[in-house]
Amino acid sequence: MQRDKHKRKVSHVILVTSDATDGDVKQFRIRSQSLWLVLVALCIVVGAMIGYMIYEERIWQMVGNRSDELQAQIQSLTEENERLKEDKLSLETQISGLNETVEILSETVSEKTKREEELLAQMESQSMPTEFPLNGSASMEESAEGNPACIFTASPGTMVVATANGTVTGVNDDVEYGHNIWVDHGNGYVTIYRNAGEPQVEAGDTVVGGTPLFVIEEGKEKLGYQMMKDGTYIDPMEMLSISG
Repeated sequence: MQRDKHKRKVSHVILVTSDATDGDVKQFRIRSQSLWLVLVALCIVVGAMIGYMIYEERIWQMVGNRSDELQAQIQSLTEENERLKEDKLSLETQISGLNETVEILSETVSEKTKREEELLAQMESQSMPTEFPLNGSASMEESAEGNPACIFTASPGTMVVATANGTVTGVNDDVEYGHNIWVDHGNGYVTIYRNAGEPQVEAGDTVVGGTPLFVIEEGKEKLGYQMMKDGTYIDPMEMLSISG
């Protein structure tokens, strides 16, 4: 039996029918090589579609994860912003409270300073020897000899008193009057009281305006009153006239 010199060509028949009862049957003849090419192309297309779907799914998964991260960051930033607002409100409240405290303290310091100034002025005023050196009425004459002095004549029982706050720096015998008492008022003023009565204070005693120094006795009615400023005798009447 003799073999054919050429290979037999193989063809495939594709039948296409319809669901209709009277539908025709169509035949399509396709060579084997063409069928394989179609199948390979179809596989490539299907594979590409599957790969694209997998890639797209991963892309969307990454987008979803990124979206979740962004949402978490937004939520964290929102919470941080709310916390900062609360902290700011708390700080503003604290600052307001501190401002009120500073204002109160400032007013307190101002009031304290004012009271201290008033107290200092009062103390300075109380240390100025402007008061009358007797607690009762008396006649007065000014000395025409020696250092300036006022000579008072008072009734027995009248007290000689300190004319301002100060410290007794000396209680001495006095040739003309019997005794003398020196009071330093701490501001450059020194007052001197001369009388024959018994001194009621001692050196080192602290006195205030009105403190008894002598008691005028019968036959000892004279009081010599002198004043010094920074070591120099001055006319006592100049201070008495200032006080009115």
